Amino acid sequence: MAMETSLKAASEDAGTRLDVFLAARLADTTRSAAARLLTEGCVRLGGRPCRKNYRLTGGETFAVTLPEPKPMAARPQDLPLRVVYEDADVIVIDKPKNMVVHPAAGNPDGTVVNALLAHCGGSLSGIGGTLRPGIVHRIDKDTSGLLIAAKNDFAHRALSAQLRDHTLARTYEAVVVGALPEDAGTVDAPIGRSPKNRKKMAVVADGRPARTHWEVLGRYPGYTHVRCRLETGRTHQIRVHMAWLGHPVAGDTVYGGGARGLHGQCLHARELTFVHPRTGERMTLSCELPEEFTAFLRQIGADHGEV
Repeated sequence: MAMETSLKAASEDAGTRLDVFLAARLADTTRSAAARLLTEGCVRLGGRPCRKNYRLTGGETFAVTLPEPKPMAARPQDLPLRVVYEDADVIVIDKPKNMVVHPAAGNPDGTVVNALLAHCGGSLSGIGGTLRPGIVHRIDKDTSGLLIAAKNDFAHRALSAQLRDHTLARTYEAVVVGALPEDAGTVDAPIGRSPKNRKKMAVVADGRPARTHWEVLGRYPGYTHVRCRLETGRTHQIRVHMAWLGHPVAGDTVYGGGARGLHGQCLHARELTFVHPRTGERMTLSCELPEEFTAFLRQIGADHGEV
């Protein structure tokens, strides 16, 4: 059955479009999905449906009706999974490069979701709907590393709340083009669809808030090895922010970081910290860098005379 929830806007939300607010506050809800909720009258203020173009004044409490999750559309596939941690509530995997997280146009199967359905059977949350059962957050097809999924709705809601309040911390390693002038820094720049290319993201004035903390791990001729910690989780956030700094991720041809010997961006989700939804234990999990990443470090180290 449909689920009812309420969302209260804070004073700092004043002026925000309601669809943007809903997308930020509801788990696994895109802006287009939020717009559909508004069109279908699923978001009410004072008992009355809200308009699509409503802008928050701050302090309002909205009643939201979330539709019942539809039957699973993705099919189980017995695909290899590198499981880093698993219990009755959560599963954390080390996703390989070139594997899509959930089915979509052009990628109907062979995804993380297909593999999870086979591995976990019926034990995945339904909040993600027919094509994203269990999926709490995503990483790009060409990005490798840690991904957490929820095995029930209780865990899914708890982990989604941690994404919103930043207690679920994600740390990446990347090799970027060029020499960063400082040893550490923070990029605080909003991200939205590029006005020049709707298939890309960009730093834009009316984008959603985005913050990335970075620090240098190693310097090489023409490249810098960095650690990046996400404070927010926008689409392509690290790739966009580093490109905006003038140091795109190596191998990222979409945002200007092509590099010899790489097929896709040199970006890896290395560490994941979260509070277990049932036990309350703070957990930190990590995984090794993939071979292509370490091979590239060896290559640019050899160019620098380091072997």
